[in-house]
Order: sequence, then structure tokens, then C-alpha cells
Amino acid sequence: MKLSFKNIEKEFSDLRVIADFSRDISDGELVALVGPSGCGKSTLLHMAAGLETPTRGQVLVDGAPVRGPHPERTLMFQENALYPWLTLAQNVALALEFQGVAKAAALKQAAFWLEKVQLRGFEQYFPHQVSGGMRQRAALARAFISHPKALLLDEPFGALDALTRMTLQDVLRQLIREAGPTVLLVTHDVDEALFLADRILVFSARPATVLKEFNLAHHEKTHDLSEFAAMRREILGLLGIHAEADAAAAQPEEIAA
Repeated sequence: MKLSFKNIEKEFSDLRVIADFSRDISDGELVALVGPSGCGKSTLLHMAAGLETPTRGQVLVDGAPVRGPHPERTLMFQENALYPWLTLAQNVALALEFQGVAKAAALKQAAFWLEKVQLRGFEQYFPHQVSGGMRQRAALARAFISHPKALLLDEPFGALDALTRMTLQDVLRQLIREAGPTVLLVTHDVDEALFLADRILVFSARPATVLKEFNLAHHEKTHDLSEFAAMRREILGLLGIHAEADAAAAQPEEIAA
């Protein structure tokens, strides 16, 4: 699925959030959006999901204007939004039941996807009985169970500790490799963007414009991002974060929320 943003501008009352944004996100590509809080990154994500409309410009899906939400475009938030009165399997299955799939068939698929995110044996647990990382694994399973053509991720691991976040990044990357959706990722974690993205768009403070675009599509990546140290420093510099080179290479940097 190709996502296209054509001359997007967005205003909330007298607040201009996005000045002028035009980009194409190719089928199967993962593009990360980084920038200061409040610069309109999540607003662009919501436009792609059909939950928000631009003040000016158009969002297109395979050449057709976005006119509202659609199951082919799945939005995943930082908060897992699992229903506390449902088991993990029931929460994951719900995504299919909303589309008219019979409950038994949906639960069978839910078990399959929970195993894919390494939650086999936890199908009958309730959200309060498992860790935050496990809840987010279940949210990933729910996001993928309907086989979306576009996956819209709004800081999906922002509430997790660093080690759990890295583990979930590995799980997400494997799921993306297997399923092949187009992915738009909003993150405050520069290392997460470097590890996951084919392209990174760095935004200015509002009204947002793209300061620079970084292409990483032809790089094989691991969590050792030393190859990207210079790029990392440049991105942090664009965001106004001037860390010492050694410190920058040693630990993840996040943009202050």
C-alpha cells in the first residue's frame, strides 16, 4: 500500500501545526518521523488512519483520497488499550470479530498470533496479570491479526524500559519482514528510528517542516548502531540535542517530551 501526503497543512483554530508536507511512502517501506513534541507527527499519523483531516492538501492511499478509517490501515498507540475484562486471546480476537469473523475462528487466529509474539501459554491471562511488555506484545498481535496493508505506529514502545523496548523492536521487525506492510512510525527514540526505519524524516518545531531526510534502506542493521554514529549525531543536532560523541554512542537518546 502506497501512502501519499500532498501539500499537507494543518491548523487547530489559530495554531498552525504543519506548514507544508509532501512525501510518498512506498509499498512495504518503513518511514520514521522524529521531531519535537507538538510538531504534528502524530497528526500526520492520524490523517493516514482517517481520524483527522488536513486543513489543506490531501492524503492518498494507492492514489485514492483517505475518507475515514479502514481495517487495512491499523493504528497502534503507546498505550496498549487492551480491555481489562477480556483475556489476551479475547483482546486479540476482537480485531477480527469486529470484521465479522466468527468467534471460534477469531480465537484460533488469536492463539496463532500470540505465539508469533512469544506469548504462547498466556492466552487465558488477563492484562493485569502480565507485564507491560507482555501487554504490548498482545497489542502487536492484535495489530497484525487483520493483516493490515499499512501499520501506523504512534510511539508503540515509549512506555517500556530500554531492555524490553529493544526486545519488542526485534519482534516488530520480524513481524514486518514476514507480513510486509507499509509502516509509518512516530518515535522520540532516535536509536529506534535508526534500527527500524528505511527512511527517517526529521521535523522542525511547529509549524512543522522537514529539516532533513535520511535514507537507510540499504543498510543491514543490528542494535550495534556504531555504523550510524555520525548520522545519529547529525539527527540529534538537528533536534537541538548536542550530546558528547562518546555518550551519544553509548546509550539511547530520546527527544524530551
